[in-house]
Amino acid sequence: MLRWLVVTFLLLLSFGSIGCQEAMVWLGESMRPADAKAADSVPASQLVREGLETCPQIRVGYLASATLGTVFRSRQHLGQHGYRPNWSEKGGMVYTCRAGHIDIVHLRKAADWTAFLAAKTFQQMKNDEAATSFSFRLYEPSRYFVQLTYPEKWKDLPQNDKEHIASDVSIRLGQYFAFVATTWHEILTWFGRRSKPWEDEFCSSFTWEDTFSNLLGTHIAALALQDTQRTFNEAVTLGIDEELKKLDAQPADLSKRASESVRRLWYSGALLWIDMKKRNLDIGLDDGFVTPTLVPSLCECEGAEAQPYPVPNLDFLSEHGFSVRFEIEPREWEKDKILRIVYPDAKVRRKRLEPVVHFAPIMDYIKKDAIRRYGHHVGSP
Repeated sequence: MLRWLVVTFLLLLSFGSIGCQEAMVWLGESMRPADAKAADSVPASQLVREGLETCPQIRVGYLASATLGTVFRSRQHLGQHGYRPNWSEKGGMVYTCRAGHIDIVHLRKAADWTAFLAAKTFQQMKNDEAATSFSFRLYEPSRYFVQLTYPEKWKDLPQNDKEHIASDVSIRLGQYFAFVATTWHEILTWFGRRSKPWEDEFCSSFTWEDTFSNLLGTHIAALALQDTQRTFNEAVTLGIDEELKKLDAQPADLSKRASESVRRLWYSGALLWIDMKKRNLDIGLDDGFVTPTLVPSLCECEGAEAQPYPVPNLDFLSEHGFSVRFEIEPREWEKDKILRIVYPDAKVRRKRLEPVVHFAPIMDYIKKDAIRRYGHHVGSP
């Protein structure tokens, strides 16, 4: 517990240098609208159109290991979601029979970034140009570049139609951007990225619960942003509870027991040194779904099957005649390691990569590296 209190304190001290003021930079103009709202001030469906006044709060995540620092909770004790800090919200691990461990902190982060990116994308789509370009970053140095091209007759559409379409497109793009960004974080930490110099984050890269938790958060946020009655915080709180019910969430003591049952098989170590031997490297590249990892042989979950969830993609854009070019420009020390995989020929190596094209070779490298480190069963369900 002391470790997490210290880390949280240091993160809060550094928030001004790595947080909101640089979290989103738009090419050409400042994009904080005068009427931007707090996540708990208006119905969630209005946030996308009116804008969010700040970026999400910083949260400290957990490992799914039954080790010092990990908190296990029941579905009923997660508190009220808070886009910004509140005293009610709780993090921790919840075990579900149909999706394994869920990291509630990862889920909340992904949900909030979905909302933030959706709202900011909508602000860009207010113009009547043939295309719009903008860039953003989260808490890491990497910058994301978006070039969105509009349908030919976009200018001719009635204003109400444009706003309706722009809201739908923004929410789905926000979900896609958030999922890609959280996946990119896992990729960076696999290659050695540290957000805190004193803490090695390799052990937390693509752990068996990470990707599905992130994905679930984006799904919850996309639904919450369509809620016309509740605030975003209220809608996400309800969404978390409903999804955990569907996935058959278990009490906190069983969640911990599930982690204990795979000690030495899926992880070893304790305190500040933990070796995570089990990873989930499924990001949906093969079938468009992420299949969660279940802990085997839990009698309370006998007969349960993993519930895959679809990953966000860009196919929906063609429904309205849009197209997008989405790129990542790595700016971390680890960038050269990654770019060498993406562009083996140094003569044609670029500074940016496209997730739709280049995540596949990156993940292929990571899978081979994981097998080399931990054996062929490292990423199996």
